Formats: sequence, C-alpha cells, structure tokens
Amino acid sequence: MMALDQEARRYLEDHRVARLATASGKGEPHVIPFCYGLVGDDIYFVIDEKPKSTVRSLKRLKNIRANPQVALVVDDYSDDWTQLAYLLVRGRATLVEDRAEYGHALRQLQIRYAQYVAMSLTFETNPMVRIAPEWVKMWRSAPA
Repeated sequence: MMALDQEARRYLEDHRVARLATASGKGEPHVIPFCYGLVGDDIYFVIDEKPKSTVRSLKRLKNIRANPQVALVVDDYSDDWTQLAYLLVRGRATLVEDRAEYGHALRQLQIRYAQYVAMSLTFETNPMVRIAPEWVKMWRSAPA
C-alpha cells in the first residue's frame, strides 16, 4: 500500500467525483463515474440504492471479484490548458467485510454526500469497496 501525500489527499478531498476503471478476468475494461470518500489512505465507495436483484451483479463488483486491480482518475479540465490537472491512482479493490469498518466509512461518505443520509444503506444490502492505493500520480500543467 502507498501513502497519499498532502497534495494528493487535498486534491481528492476537493473533488466530488472520480472515474473508476475495472477489468474483467478476461481483461475487458469497464469505466464508470463514482462518488468516493477518503479514510486514511484508502478510498471507499458504496453501492447506493438500486433494485435488489441488480446490486450484487453490477459489472464493477463482478470485475473486482475477478480482478481486484483497479484505477481511478480525478481531473480538472479547462479550455485554458494551463489549468489542466489530474490525479491517477492504481490500487487493489476489496469488498469491505468488517461491519465496524463499513460503519466508519459510511459515516464519512454521508458527511461528504448528503444524498447518502436519505438512503437506507446497510451492510447487508449495499456492498462497499475499499481501494488501497499502490501507485499514485499527480499532474498539473502549472504549479499549484
């Protein structure tokens, strides 16, 4: 696992959405936007309210079970290309199986996203994923 430096941590905290890249066991790529929370150096996301029949069969979860290596990117785009920036994280994703860890990470997600407070998110019905960073690249077109 890799520790996030202050710049990477601040960048993640200042942004609200990232793109998650997973791959099936056959290497078929899948990319989706997602909301995330930072707890220590780990990045968490929860599968929010969806029809119960689809939650455990979501492509991102299937892929993580088959191939836990993931990547995520958070970026800033501007027509003024001197303002471009991104943070790329590669890491290992695992389903959170500890109730205490789940509860702690869920509270952090609820603080960050008010929408999660209104949802009935539970350990039993809403899987949560932890991404442990293994490689981090921060890039800016101009110094911060």
